[in-house]
Amino acid sequence: MNHRLQTVIALLLAGLWATALGYVNLNGGSGLLDRMEASLADIRSAVIGAKTPPPVVSIVAIDDRTAAAHGYPLDRATLARLIGAITALKPKALALDILLVDPGPEQGDAALATALAQGPSVIAAAATFAQSRQQVTDAANDPLAAIPEASQLLLPLPRFAEAAAVGIVNVATDQTGTPRFIPLISRAADRLDPAFPLRTASVSLGVDPTIEPGAIMLGKLRIPTDIGQQLPVTFYGGHGSIATSSAADALDGKLAADAVAGRIVVIGSTVTGGGDVFPTPFDPVMPGVEVMSTAITHLVTGDGMVRDRGTRLIDAGIAIGLTLVLVCLIAWRRSAAGYVIIVLTLIVWAMLNLSAFAHGYWLSAALPIAAALPPVLILGAAELWLDRGRARHFAEQSALLQRIEAPGLGEWLARDPNFLAEPVRQNAAVIFIDLSGFTGLSETLGPVKVSEVLSGFFEIIDEEARAHGGAITSFMGDGAMILFGLPEPAEDDAARAAACAVSLCERTRAWLGAHAGFAQKKIGFKVGAHCGPIVASRLGTGDRQQITAAGDTINVGSRLMEVAARHGVELALSAEIVRAAGSDSVLAQAGRMEGPLETTLRGRTSHIDAWLWRSRTL
Repeated sequence: MNHRLQTVIALLLAGLWATALGYVNLNGGSGLLDRMEASLADIRSAVIGAKTPPPVVSIVAIDDRTAAAHGYPLDRATLARLIGAITALKPKALALDILLVDPGPEQGDAALATALAQGPSVIAAAATFAQSRQQVTDAANDPLAAIPEASQLLLPLPRFAEAAAVGIVNVATDQTGTPRFIPLISRAADRLDPAFPLRTASVSLGVDPTIEPGAIMLGKLRIPTDIGQQLPVTFYGGHGSIATSSAADALDGKLAADAVAGRIVVIGSTVTGGGDVFPTPFDPVMPGVEVMSTAITHLVTGDGMVRDRGTRLIDAGIAIGLTLVLVCLIAWRRSAAGYVIIVLTLIVWAMLNLSAFAHGYWLSAALPIAAALPPVLILGAAELWLDRGRARHFAEQSALLQRIEAPGLGEWLARDPNFLAEPVRQNAAVIFIDLSGFTGLSETLGPVKVSEVLSGFFEIIDEEARAHGGAITSFMGDGAMILFGLPEPAEDDAARAAACAVSLCERTRAWLGAHAGFAQKKIGFKVGAHCGPIVASRLGTGDRQQITAAGDTINVGSRLMEVAARHGVELALSAEIVRAAGSDSVLAQAGRMEGPLETTLRGRTSHIDAWLWRSRTL
C-alpha cells in the first residue's frame, strides 16, 4: 500500500470519527466530553481571570453575623422585617432564595406574605427528577423537547405564591458539583415553570419570557440557550464578586441605600455549614445565592456565554477541520519542521478558542481534542512503526551495499548523491589480487563449496581494505580490485595501499595454508600494486550503477600480477608506488624487496621499473 493511499484512508477514518463525535456533541449525548469540557472551561476561566460584574444585582446575605444576632434559620417575622427594610430602599426587584414550603406561626407567615406583596418580588421553588437526562427527540423544532420532566415540585405555600412570583432554583452541575448551567424552564406533568433567575429577570424588566428554539426572549433581549433551554453559567470571580451586604445591617437599619436602590436584590443564606455552596473555578465554596445572582446578571445584561446549537455546529466543523489538518500534517512530513507546524497549528487553535471564550462564545475545547487526538496518535504510531520497518530495510540494504560495493562509499553517496555523477580525474593507488590455479579446482569442488571458499577469501580482502582505508570497487571471479583515493585522494594513499598489499599477502598465505587441499592442487595467489592518475566514474543507468576506475594506472596494476607470477613472488609493485609510499613504509623491511627491475608488461610497448616483494617463507 503506497503512502498516498494510506493517507487517504487515514483522512477518511479520521473524518468519520470526528463527524461521529460532532454529531454526539450536537445532541448533548456524551458524558465523557462534558466532563472534559468542564475541566477545560475551568482552565480557560482561570487564564482569563476575574472581572467586575455589571452593577445590577446586590446580595443581602443571611450570614454568620446575622445568625449570631437573630438565630438561624430566620423566623418568618424576622424575614418579613428584613424584606420590609429592603423594600423601603426601593430596589428594582426583590428575590428570596429561600424555600417557603412549610407553614410557620400564623403571625409570622401573615407578616411575610404582606412584606412580599409590597413590591415586585420572587420566591423560590425546587424540582426533583427521577432521571438527570432524557432523550432529545426534536430539539431543533420543539423548544421544550429536550427539557427533562420533573417528578416532583417543592412549591411555596399558596399564600406566598399569591404575594410573589415563583421560580425554580435548580442548577445543573457537573461530576465535581460545579454549576455549569441553569435550566431556565422546568416541566412537570401539567405545568411549565421558569427558573428563579429567569423569573427574577422577567419581573425586574417588566416583560414575560418567550421561549424560542435555542433562545429565551425577554422583550427585545435575546438570550441564547443550550440544549434543554439551559443557560451557561460562567463566574465573574470568587465569593463576593457580586456586591454583598449583611442582613444584620438591613435589620439594624444600617444598609446603605445605594447598595439597593434601582438594583435587583437577592436574599439568601451564606451561613457557614449551611450546605448551599458550590465549587467554582475561582472559589471552592461559592454560596448558592451568588450562583443565582450570577445567572440573573447574565439574563438582565445579556453578558452570559453563548453556547447554543450554532456554537455546537461550529464545534463540529472545527473538530472535523482540525482533525483532518493534523492528520495531513502528520502524513505530509515527519520532520522537525513538520512537528513545528503541527505545534503552531494547535497553538493558533488554542488561542482562538481562548479568545472566543473571553468574548462570550463558549466553543468546545474538548471536542476538537477528542476528535483529533486518537487519529493523530494512531497515525503517528503507525507511521513510526512503518518508519522503523523502513529503517530496518534501509539498514539491511545499506549493509548489503557496503558488503557488495566499496566500503565507505555507501555513506558518502548518502551524503552526496551526485558523487561521481560526472567522471573525475585524480591520483589514486590500486591493488589487484587474484588466486592462481583456482579455476581448475572449482570444477571439482562444486558450486556450494566454491562459494564457501571464495567467501572466506573475499572476507580477508574486505577486512584488509577497510582496515587500510581502501575501497573495493569490484570482485572479479576469484580476485578483486582495491582503490585508495576514493572518495577523496589523500597524501598517504600509496603508503596505505602498500601496507594493505603486504597484509593481504600475509593473510592469504596463512589462509591457503589452513586448507591442506590447496597445497596439493598448487593453489596460490598474486598481487600487483601501482599508483598514478585514474578516471573514476559511475557506470550504468537508472537503478543499476557501479563505481569503477579506468586508465593506464589500472591496466599497469593488473599486469603487475603477471610480473609477480613470472618471477615466482607474491607481490609486484611499480617503482612509482614504492617511491610514493616512502622510506617509512612497510616495504622498507630488509631482505624482502628486490629491484628495481626493468620489465615489460603484456599489451604495453614501453618498459617500467618494478619491485618484487618476497615472503620470508618463499
